[in-house]
Amino acid sequence: MVKVIGLFSDSYPPILDGVALTVQNYAYWLHRKNQPVSVITVKTPNCADEADYPVYRYFSLPLLFRKPFRMGLPALDRRFQKTVRAIPFKLLHVHSPFSSAEVALHIARQQKVPVVATFHSKYKDDFARATYNKRLAAWMAKRVITFYEKADEVWIPQPAVEETLREYGYKGKVVVMNNGADFTADSNMDEAKRRARAELGIPEALPVFLFIGQHIWEKNTRLVIEALAQLKDVRFKMFFIGTGYAARELQALTHRHGMGADISFLGVIKDRELLKRYYTAADLFLFPSLYDNAPLVVREAAALHTPSVLVRGSTASEIVTDGYNGFLVDNSSGALAARIRALITSPQLIREAGQHAAHTIARPWENVADEVLERYSYIIRNYAATR
Repeated sequence: MVKVIGLFSDSYPPILDGVALTVQNYAYWLHRKNQPVSVITVKTPNCADEADYPVYRYFSLPLLFRKPFRMGLPALDRRFQKTVRAIPFKLLHVHSPFSSAEVALHIARQQKVPVVATFHSKYKDDFARATYNKRLAAWMAKRVITFYEKADEVWIPQPAVEETLREYGYKGKVVVMNNGADFTADSNMDEAKRRARAELGIPEALPVFLFIGQHIWEKNTRLVIEALAQLKDVRFKMFFIGTGYAARELQALTHRHGMGADISFLGVIKDRELLKRYYTAADLFLFPSLYDNAPLVVREAAALHTPSVLVRGSTASEIVTDGYNGFLVDNSSGALAARIRALITSPQLIREAGQHAAHTIARPWENVADEVLERYSYIIRNYAATR
């Protein structure tokens, strides 16, 4: 009987966020390395899965306060339950501590297989915004930690994330498993940048800034607009790619500052080649988020020689050495504006930081998958030896 690696997540394409792309890359590369793998996730409207590996989906409803995310209700989907319980698993890897975790723990008890859980996000921030009650948010975060305490091994995507887990109350061991990037740089990135700008209709000498991610206040998106509003004497182009509950307010803020022509909101871009073009065309990736643990977008930008500007002391900033492979600023619009102003007068500094970012931050998902498989094997052996 062929046993399967199960990847469980409450977000997966067509829902696009860092967790969804991580799970997709895990599944793709594990399958490429001849590992039987299945994805278990929420059902989304008008979704037709065309992957080379099985994707099993269960009933869900929209989360009205966090579109396009879904609230999974696997207990109401009997057909799904019957199907997934018949799959012979050898290991379950959970990437969301919600409905997919519930499914995984139930299967783990039935089939007596190990559970790996990756802590991706600062869930307490999401709970606080949804409930407007810090005490309730803290209680909900504690419930999340209850799940991680049931896992056989807990992974974090970079060392600084451990601090958040400890703050939430987790006391167990953690293993660092870095994320990767699925973009590959061209051999001549200067020419690639010129070509990308020409294809996007951007003047070659114009400073270009980029933000990709959820348009939510937790990602400190307001700071980007307020910083750029202090650069009205500078010609530039800023692209926001993504969607979220704050998208309309961000656009309104842009127009109130009279920057409608300088800042473009492009919505979600699912075409990875087009997204690669925007990363390549940009000079700086502006990502002042205090919410993210280990954002994939920073690694994707680095893979294409685009250095990030991050907030000093943020969890995301751990992988950046200021002035070497990226840039760090204090958490103020004035500090961000001043750093951008200084950097656009030093294009060579940006170029060198981009090159260093590519060598020190970006890592191919294929290599990550090798390390993941090695760790999976260890967990399976250790689990069997202790039972």
